[in-house]
Amino acid sequence: MADPQTFGFLVSDVARLTRALLERRITSAGLGITPGEARALLHIVALEGGRQTRIAERMGVEPMTACGYIDKLEARGLVTREADPDDRRAKQVHATEAAKPLIAALQAESAAMRADILAGLTPEERDATMAALRHAHVNLQALLAPQPEEALAS
Repeated sequence: MADPQTFGFLVSDVARLTRALLERRITSAGLGITPGEARALLHIVALEGGRQTRIAERMGVEPMTACGYIDKLEARGLVTREADPDDRRAKQVHATEAAKPLIAALQAESAAMRADILAGLTPEERDATMAALRHAHVNLQALLAPQPEEALAS
C-alpha cells in the first residue's frame, strides 16, 4: 500500500495544490491574463533569455503548449523572441518593459500566496523547509544529470 505521506507524494501534491491555488488567484485578480500565460511569463522572467524548450520543460508542458502561451504574450507586447546566438534555430524569450507592471502584480500575488501557504510556520521552520527543499533539489539535479556512460552512448 502506498503511503501518501512520503516525500514524493507530499511534494507532488503540494506542487499540484500550489499550482491550482496560483491559477485561482490569477483568475480572480483580474490581471487580464490567463493562468497559463501568467505561469509562462513567470518562468520567462526566471529564465531570462531562456529557450522556449527550457520554458516548456520548467512549466511541465509540451513545447507547443508553451509556444502558444508565448505567442499570446508576444502579441500583447509582453515578451520578445530572439535567435539564440549559439543556435540560430532556437529562440530565446525575454520579457519587455511593458511587462514589468504585470510581472510585479504576478509576483505580488505569488508572494501573498506563499505567505498564506506557509502561515503558521515560524521563521525558523520556513528557513528549514526551504533549505531542505533546496538540498533535495540539488540532489535530484545530480541524480538526473547525464552520466559519463550516457554521454558516450549519444
